Amino acid sequence: MRRNLHAGKSQSGGLSLNILTDDELYEIHLATLEVLEKGGIFVGDEEAMDVFDGGGAVVDRKSKIVRIPPYVVEDAIRSAPSALILAGRNPKNDFVIGSNRVGFANFGEGILVVDPYTGETREPTKADLGNAAKVVDYLSDADVFFKALGAHDVPQTHYIVQLHNAEAIFPNTSKHFFIGGGNKYILRKLVEMAAAVVGGMDKLKERPILTFVTSPVSPLKLIKECCEIIMGAARFGIPMNIISMAMAGGSSPVTLAGTLVTHNAEVLGAIVLSQLTCKGSPVIYGSSTTAMDLRLATAVVGTPECARISAAVARLAQYYSLPSLVAGA
Repeated sequence: MRRNLHAGKSQSGGLSLNILTDDELYEIHLATLEVLEKGGIFVGDEEAMDVFDGGGAVVDRKSKIVRIPPYVVEDAIRSAPSALILAGRNPKNDFVIGSNRVGFANFGEGILVVDPYTGETREPTKADLGNAAKVVDYLSDADVFFKALGAHDVPQTHYIVQLHNAEAIFPNTSKHFFIGGGNKYILRKLVEMAAAVVGGMDKLKERPILTFVTSPVSPLKLIKECCEIIMGAARFGIPMNIISMAMAGGSSPVTLAGTLVTHNAEVLGAIVLSQLTCKGSPVIYGSSTTAMDLRLATAVVGTPECARISAAVARLAQYYSLPSLVAGA
């Protein structure tokens, strides 16, 4: 099992970038509670609205807006585990995520690859994904595998591609990996695949070898598929990485504070759904939030804006005692 170094521990001299004070974190938290209670979030799934309704939220079935009282949000934060063991197919690659331990994963999701034999830039294939998983499995500094690319040479409709992606990853990595859940049906099939790999559903629940990934739609929407993945992962006991992908200046306010409030409301709203579905279900506070290039209307990564947002999001996750996964460069 890998227990990586701490960041920001005074006794270890670890690396940290604390760009928000405790008072500023508290202000962002209060603003987030106000957004969730007064404005609410859009919830596009009837079953999810039932779960929110039963957990104390105010549900408007006509507009599909769910308003979540502060006590419900804060109870969900407290019930989510503060640390997780991300199990690998090989136990020596188990990775502890939580507190301020720092680990690394590859970036995703590539839409083009450079062919290693011809030098041609082309769309990725299922074989490319398997090879990427092999490379990351070999790298000692990569703690987990994040689906590096998608297979473009298989059917893309109805999220069937995720089953092909998983088929390429399972035999080619002994590390824990992150993958999109698709929808309710696809998630169940992915769970069945994982159970077959580890030797049964009970063993999978004891040692989940994968984490599902889903993203709210900014600003402040939990669409049907997103809700299905969150609830499904909670019921199967599989970790859920909730990644906001807000774009400052596009789908969220241009200011850092405004974008953090939007981001925080999306992630915490999803965490509430997870905890109301199954109290104590494992979640990861995720972020691929960045700024929008106002000239090209594209998301920018590898920029100072992205670094500041990611550092702030990591601080928010620490503030809530939640494990986090944030985008880097």
